[in-house]
Amino acid sequence: MPRKTKFVVITGGVLSGLGKGIFTSSLGKLLQSRGFRVIPIKIDPYVNVDAGTMNPIEHGEVFVLDDGSEVDMDLGTYERFLGIKLRSENNITTGKIYQKVIEKEREGKYLGKTVQIIPHITNEIQNWFKRVADDYKADIVLIEIGGTVGDIENLVFLEACRQLSLKENVVFVHCTLVPVIKVVGEQKTKPSQQSVQKLREIGIQPDFLFCRSSEFLKPKIKAKLSLFCGIPEENVISGPDLESIYKVPLVLEDQEVTKKVLGKLGLSPKKKDLKEWETLVKKKESAKKTVNIAITGKYTELHDSYVSIMESLKSSCGKLGVRLNVKWIETTDIENKKVKVEDVLKGVDGIIVPGGFGPRGTEGKIECIRYARENRIPFLGLCYGFQLATIEFARNVCGLKKANSTEISPKTPHPVIDLLPDQRKIYKKGGTMRLGGHDVIIRKGTRANKIYDSSKTRERFRHRWEFVPKYKKSIECKGLVFSGHDKSGEIMQILEIPDHPFFMASQFHPEFTTSVLKPNPLFLNFVKVSTEK
Repeated sequence: MPRKTKFVVITGGVLSGLGKGIFTSSLGKLLQSRGFRVIPIKIDPYVNVDAGTMNPIEHGEVFVLDDGSEVDMDLGTYERFLGIKLRSENNITTGKIYQKVIEKEREGKYLGKTVQIIPHITNEIQNWFKRVADDYKADIVLIEIGGTVGDIENLVFLEACRQLSLKENVVFVHCTLVPVIKVVGEQKTKPSQQSVQKLREIGIQPDFLFCRSSEFLKPKIKAKLSLFCGIPEENVISGPDLESIYKVPLVLEDQEVTKKVLGKLGLSPKKKDLKEWETLVKKKESAKKTVNIAITGKYTELHDSYVSIMESLKSSCGKLGVRLNVKWIETTDIENKKVKVEDVLKGVDGIIVPGGFGPRGTEGKIECIRYARENRIPFLGLCYGFQLATIEFARNVCGLKKANSTEISPKTPHPVIDLLPDQRKIYKKGGTMRLGGHDVIIRKGTRANKIYDSSKTRERFRHRWEFVPKYKKSIECKGLVFSGHDKSGEIMQILEIPDHPFFMASQFHPEFTTSVLKPNPLFLNFVKVSTEK
């Protein structure tokens, strides 16, 4: 009997940022734990083809997939929770859909027809869903529609899902907010009622209501939502605020969400396996010791700019049974002499210098790296952090006082970091960096070799500038070791200082290959040494 894929569509109401991505990932984990092949799709209604050119402060982190796609950060959450590798087709944008339809029109695929939103755009969207289902041989496809019901941008995607439900087995879950007005002190249902009403006007009646609130829903509130939204009371699900997002699958499990969704889809569970996940949550909750990690960046006003770093730290701490305390350091304040580096880094156990672009805040980051190196504080540099660590060492240890990156100072006399040769004639910004998964060759006998327990690893990249190999010999003779490089041996990809407790940096982003149950070895060992400090 041929496989028949089922679909779960997750929509949002009232306001954005309620945690649809966390709910989608958690539901996916639960369905996965029952033995089903679950594949997520995130729909972003913006006209951008991808997230690559967006400012992290406005949109949050740009996540990079193994195939080089720059996508919404929710795909990072999917990968971490489900422990799977996703591809470009798991992220749909308005830009991608319209680009595809316009290309077909130019090729004469619709010859003689007037190309319209319905049926051509909506058909393209549905065909995309089915193509992903077939490519992955999925039992269940989870479709998360970004934004909220009522946004003009996502109307076409909602209509496509409505049409899909006429032909396929589709379950609709609507995520809403149940706020508490302090003066009244009561959970208010009206925003959810109006949001569901808006969804009904489009032609969609949700099967489940996932209600975000500060606490579990009161019984009378559940009953009221059920009555006014036309949803069985047992399908009104509480989504209370939690200390850790890793608890969300367990809270959903306590409310028998998996059983109810599978029942709606007409599926029977093949097994149940959540033991490893439950163990991680218990270990996190019972942790006594705290590790203090400083994240030094210039996008710190929106913590979502560094969400994968945060989740890599949290999963590492969960694995080691320690609590995480993060201190956010705005490096432009150090650069502008508003604060002293020794004051802001006082009492931290480890320092991370994350990725970024442009000159703003770089001198502040370099000061943080110097402080970590000289005071023997565990340090982990990521992408730009790798480049700045090289600059700091060249300046302060090798005596190349004006060493810099040509990105920051085009006329520097010591360009230890320069534009990758294949980037010199590229002028388009979108999708043109050195992106995605590449093999990293690791030198034997190095700390990196010990950490990865291998002479090769596959990691994800997102950069235009690189370390200039002609400076390698003069830098290594002073004690810094380039312990990882590409297949050609020309692009340096890991550096370390052997006689330091932990001083390592990578040109790649190890946070993009971390999963909840299996943190990247660089993060795990960084947290381990920081904890021991």
